[in-house]
Amino acid sequence: ITQQVIAGLEALRGENRTLLDSMQETLQSQTSSESGSLEQEKTNIILESLERIELGLGEAQVMMALSAHLGSLEAEKQKLRAQVRRLCQENQWLRDELARAQQQLQEREQEVVTLEEQNRHLQFMSSIRKYDHEEPPMEDKDSNSGKESLDDLFPSEEEEQSHMSQPHSSAAAAAQQGGYEIPARLRTLHNLVIQYASQGRYEVAVPLCKQALEDLEKSSGHSHPDVATMLNILALVYRDQNKYKEAANLLNDALAIREKTLGMDHPAVAATLNNLAVLYGKRGKYKEAEPLCKRALEIREKVLGTDHPDVAKQLNNLALLCQNQGKYQEVEQYYERALHIYQSQLGPDDANVAKTKNNLASCYLKQGKYRQAEALYKEILTRAHEKEFGSVEGEVNFLYTVI
Repeated sequence: ITQQVIAGLEALRGENRTLLDSMQETLQSQTSSESGSLEQEKTNIILESLERIELGLGEAQVMMALSAHLGSLEAEKQKLRAQVRRLCQENQWLRDELARAQQQLQEREQEVVTLEEQNRHLQFMSSIRKYDHEEPPMEDKDSNSGKESLDDLFPSEEEEQSHMSQPHSSAAAAAQQGGYEIPARLRTLHNLVIQYASQGRYEVAVPLCKQALEDLEKSSGHSHPDVATMLNILALVYRDQNKYKEAANLLNDALAIREKTLGMDHPAVAATLNNLAVLYGKRGKYKEAEPLCKRALEIREKVLGTDHPDVAKQLNNLALLCQNQGKYQEVEQYYERALHIYQSQLGPDDANVAKTKNNLASCYLKQGKYRQAEALYKEILTRAHEKEFGSVEGEVNFLYTVI
């Protein structure tokens, strides 16, 4: 609009100048004083008009300059706003980068911890490489360190009320009791895994087992007895975590390897059968566990002899499985035979004798055979009293009378 006004004023100025020029020419040509004064007045009016037009043009130009200045200020303002938005975006990006960097730092710290554990594991694995060529024969390992302590894998009489629904022994307890044979080159690794498992640090124990298992499979192949041993260890760790399906798969794999490489009647096969029976027992699958336990018993009888203490331990476990199924006649037979083995091989003061008598007495109580149960309990108390205080018949009889 201002530009239009300027254009109009310039046109008007041009017209006025033309009129002024014509008026001046007229004044120069006229001689009459009266007409000359009129023309002079008109010229003065035109000059005033030109002054006003010039003033208007000056004001319009000032307004144009002011408008241009305001436009430049607005442009600068928009530029500054754009910079503010960009800075806000950059600030948000920096915040996101900082948060991402902090998260990556935490992840790296966790990786450092994991790598430190792996480094210790690798150092350990390096330290046991020397056993690769010094490993004793499997038969020797089974005869010395491969004996099953089966009583500790199944609950005792006091724990039986839960019907094996609660976890009983940890992998540490099972292994320390000889639940499976440990080759020389795996013994240190086994102890390390057991230590972590007993502390509840399964996030360390499980990767350690898996790494060792992977190393064994790469160096010896999947169908090697040592691989089966590591599968047993990992299965017991999974069992402690109540991951029964994974544990069962590992034990079945270990059983297949041992049967293929060691033979159907090898003590290591009995060890795996027992561990599998334990697993089924903890899940309440007593019918599935019973034939496994019976087969383990047959192997132990064949390899160790019918009067070996480990046979008695297997009999105790088999009796417990039958008791949970209400097969009390078989339970009595198994407990009585186990009791005979313990007494003849370990002596009447062995702890397994009292334990088996207590289990047998409990079986009698469940059937309502109170006299037989009482007689066994008296034998247990009498033997314990004599062992602690010596034979004092009067005091023992008085104790029985009070009871």
